[in-house]
Amino acid sequence: MKLIKRNIAIVCGGDSSEHDVSMRSAQGLYSFFDKERYNVYIVDVRGMDWNVVLDNGDKTPIDKNDFSFMHDGKLVLIDYAYITIHGTPGENGVMQGYFELIHLPYSTSGVLIEALTFDKYVLNNYLRGFGINVAESLLIRKGYEKIISDEEVERRIGMPCFVKPAADGSSFGVSKVKNVDQLAPAVRKAMLESDDVMVESFLDGTEISVGCYKTKEKSVVLPATEVVTNNEFFDYDAKYNGQVEEITPARLKPETTAAVRELTSRIYDILHCNGIIRIDYIISKNADGTDKINMLEINTTPGMTVTSFIPQQVRAAGLEMKDVLTDVVENSFC
Repeated sequence: MKLIKRNIAIVCGGDSSEHDVSMRSAQGLYSFFDKERYNVYIVDVRGMDWNVVLDNGDKTPIDKNDFSFMHDGKLVLIDYAYITIHGTPGENGVMQGYFELIHLPYSTSGVLIEALTFDKYVLNNYLRGFGINVAESLLIRKGYEKIISDEEVERRIGMPCFVKPAADGSSFGVSKVKNVDQLAPAVRKAMLESDDVMVESFLDGTEISVGCYKTKEKSVVLPATEVVTNNEFFDYDAKYNGQVEEITPARLKPETTAAVRELTSRIYDILHCNGIIRIDYIISKNADGTDKINMLEINTTPGMTVTSFIPQQVRAAGLEMKDVLTDVVENSFC
């Protein structure tokens, strides 16, 4: 009996500064999907302009009533949406709300969790209530910058510190601030990306990133990737222009590796996540010299180019991206 192929839409693009990065992730995912099992289409979303990018480079519009489209004179109905938008509207719950309305299964967590994980300040304070170690932080809102003085930031957060958009991707608008004079320009830079800005204390230690996904049958925490860069921090150039060394698996003590795996799985469950997520940590030192695991942020639509963290970690785990994606998709139908 011939297997009826599901139609998969890789939903990419978006309205943030990471539009082009998302498009590269879509190409990576397209190369990973099992084409014998699925018909795979790339859908570029930008504002209200939604188009399927066909193999010949032509585009055909999406019907937003049901996310269908016409191809070669035939109506194509999508069975599943794999969201790989970095930033709005695919990482903050907006796209998820649309798919909920039309009852189309999708790859990420639900509306509430996407909105929660997208706002770094809200997420950190939420997880703090579950005993998760996070950096100290303050929130500065556009139009209310003077409520918190530079002196208060220095007193409560300390220097150096990080200034970053509270609700956006993690590559743009981020500054490492070393003294109070640099604070206001850093806040203005971050506000170009988000109306809410988080000022976060500096954590000295080893940065790692860990992928995780779960289905009804399995729980998979992937090997951690250690991030080594000579840049001030893991910025856009480090991420996308090769100014970084990525070591998978990370060079951690066995007991720290086990603790990171356990914590990653726990956070996934606390948030009731779905699909593949990636959690970034800083491993600092306690007063007694033992390792302290600090959560930095959670990425619910992690990069999926061939060289991105998740594909690296999947290979290090002895798995195939094709099989992992099949697990994620079929979990919505079993």
